[in-house]
Amino acid sequence: MVIHLFVPFSVPITTSPSPSPEMEAARESMAALVDAGLYDCAQTLGYFLVSSSPASSEAGMSMKVESLVLHGDALHGEKEFRRALSAYKQAMQYSKNIPRQATSNTRSSVTATGRSPSPNSSSLAPLNENEVKFKIALCYSALREHREALQEMEGIPSKARTLKMNLMLGKLYRISRNNRAAAVCYKECLRQCPYVFEAITALAEMGLSSKEFSLIFSQAPNRGGKAPGDSLDAQRWWNRYVEAQCCIASHDYKGGLDIYLDLMQRFPNNVHILLEIAKVEAIIGRNDEAIMNFEKARLIDPNIMTYMDEYAILLKSKSDYTKLNKLVHDMLHIDPARPETCLALAALWERKDERKALTYAEKSLRVDDRHITGYIMKGNLHLLLNRPDLAVTDFRGAQELRADLRSYQGLVRAYLALSKCKDALFTAREAMKVMHQSAKALKLVGDVHAISSSGREKARKFYESAIRLEPGFLGAALALADLHVAEGRNKDAVLLLERYLRQWADDSLHIKLAQVFAATNILSDALSHYQSALRINPHNEAAKKGLERLEKQMKGVDPDAPEEDEENEADDVDGDQDDAELL
Repeated sequence: MVIHLFVPFSVPITTSPSPSPEMEAARESMAALVDAGLYDCAQTLGYFLVSSSPASSEAGMSMKVESLVLHGDALHGEKEFRRALSAYKQAMQYSKNIPRQATSNTRSSVTATGRSPSPNSSSLAPLNENEVKFKIALCYSALREHREALQEMEGIPSKARTLKMNLMLGKLYRISRNNRAAAVCYKECLRQCPYVFEAITALAEMGLSSKEFSLIFSQAPNRGGKAPGDSLDAQRWWNRYVEAQCCIASHDYKGGLDIYLDLMQRFPNNVHILLEIAKVEAIIGRNDEAIMNFEKARLIDPNIMTYMDEYAILLKSKSDYTKLNKLVHDMLHIDPARPETCLALAALWERKDERKALTYAEKSLRVDDRHITGYIMKGNLHLLLNRPDLAVTDFRGAQELRADLRSYQGLVRAYLALSKCKDALFTAREAMKVMHQSAKALKLVGDVHAISSSGREKARKFYESAIRLEPGFLGAALALADLHVAEGRNKDAVLLLERYLRQWADDSLHIKLAQVFAATNILSDALSHYQSALRINPHNEAAKKGLERLEKQMKGVDPDAPEEDEENEADDVDGDQDDAELL
């Protein structure tokens, strides 16, 4: 329950003298402090202004209103949103009691900040209520009270909405799942300024085509004598960028990547495009290329935080804890409060303490409850902790914000862990429909069929289709090799993996071959492939564990027999170890 503090009053308006020059000077100083970002000083000065402004005259009440708005600005700057909300509400309440002279001179003097001119002027301007409503909505939004924020924003007439107001309203409509109204606001943003990236991304995710974008851009006003469409060069690169956004939003990852790579020729060392390329590569499983591009971006801008959680997850998947450790150290130094930092810490802790990793994933969502990677990380951790029921909720949360390949993969894994094969198959087929011509989606359907012996033939067809569509997709090749082994066709599995190894020197292929050879008791070949995997990636945990198991086999020891010191293993880990020790 939100409690709004109002100061009730019923003061007769008199024609008493204006506020003293000293208080006028203090008000002007407070405005300067707020503009300079010195919110703590402004907040303290505000206490004097708010408590001393006479409220018995028109000039005094205007001073009171102006002081309350300034005090609210200072509190907002200090992130004291609930107190700022109260100050803005009180300003609105006081403003209603000031007699207004609806003259053209009065209205033209209203400032864009919600503040009136000097209170002792002969023509007092009314409070800019629309601007203060916007500030109230910002406070509600910061408090995650989105319904109240939306209600406040809807009270601003459409013709009075500025660019930032339309952008804010678009976000709120989208949070409330009113995509049609959100689209109207985002389109209006682009008509005012075609370079509002957030509006472009949102509209692309809502299904707007590149042609529809071009039509909106043609309605944008000229700035500096030129609009994006007036210059062929600007039109070309900007339309290509928007086209890439549309491709990726429609899951045409290859098309989007091709355009981004083309734009990199025009804008070399563009950190934004490098990060976008890396993120898409991470989504579609091109992990080595994604890592390389994330590292390029960090070389250009070592303090970049955008998508660094994605980079951390990739390093964790490669078991490269040296680089991951360094990345987390840097991120903690740059901004420990960012959701990306929380998720990087979750990736670092996952190997040592999955429950502690989960607390960091949850923390990332407390910081930003619309951070998609947080839901995906949380879902994967719940799967590791054998809580697929909770993982389903996490992956659905990610899909509500924006469905991508990883959320579909997570949902399928969770449903299979719950033995809900029909739900898993429905989800995999939905992914295949949404992501046309996607080898990954085809492989996902195959994974569901491969669970049962009766579905293996269907699984084989889906895996082979995925390989034909994307010959370099190692995930499908590895899954097909597993299927061969499950049906006793070890020789076919070996031939398939060796064929791939001739083209791609990948540690995962060597590990799979080693596992097949070990299962058929060809231990020397298994040893050779585990060693090859470790030469490619010395950090590969699966190769290390496989090699350790194989060495026991070669010594005639049962690799599944428990070791004597395993019982005491838990005592070796300090449960209270902090991040500094881990780093």
